[in-house]
Amino acid sequence: MDMGTSTMSMAGMPTATSSGASHATSTGMSMHMSGNCKISMLWNWYTIDSCFISRSWHITSKGMFAGFCIGVVLLVMFLEFLRRLAKEYDRYLLRQYKRAQQRASVIQSRVTGKDGPGNNSSENSTTVTTTAPSTSRPNIFQQAVRATLHMMQFAVAYFIMMLAMYYNGYCIICIIAGAWLGAFVFSWESVSLFHK
Repeated sequence: MDMGTSTMSMAGMPTATSSGASHATSTGMSMHMSGNCKISMLWNWYTIDSCFISRSWHITSKGMFAGFCIGVVLLVMFLEFLRRLAKEYDRYLLRQYKRAQQRASVIQSRVTGKDGPGNNSSENSTTVTTTAPSTSRPNIFQQAVRATLHMMQFAVAYFIMMLAMYYNGYCIICIIAGAWLGAFVFSWESVSLFHK
């Protein structure tokens, strides 16, 4: 008696699973969460009742969706700002190193200039050039700042990728527009800087 009951319940399980799979296929891989949230695994143009990241991020009006689109554009622009900030911080460290190197060169030339009248300026510059190190490694605080900037870029980029995975056409257009605007604003540099 118990064996027959367990066999019947086991036989009924694939039927429920297959009906659930056919329901998911018939709805076009879209899922409806509680509170009328529309989430799709396929390309869609949902505006009102679309949800992103969590249930609390539920778009309930056209104005809210417009604000969401503007926020996505600004978020991608912020990513481009972080990239530029990291590049400028590296340039700042390089300038700082070059200034320290120049100060060391001046001190070196003053010390070697007092050694005697036989030393000329070409010998001094050769001495300074050969003794000065050609590379510099950031200290622990500078590296912590660089790592923090990298972490922020990674987190924002990951968040943007999660938004893109909702396959909402408007959201993806906003991501592309934000990338263009961010590059336009934050990659606007002098041509000579590209060669440094």
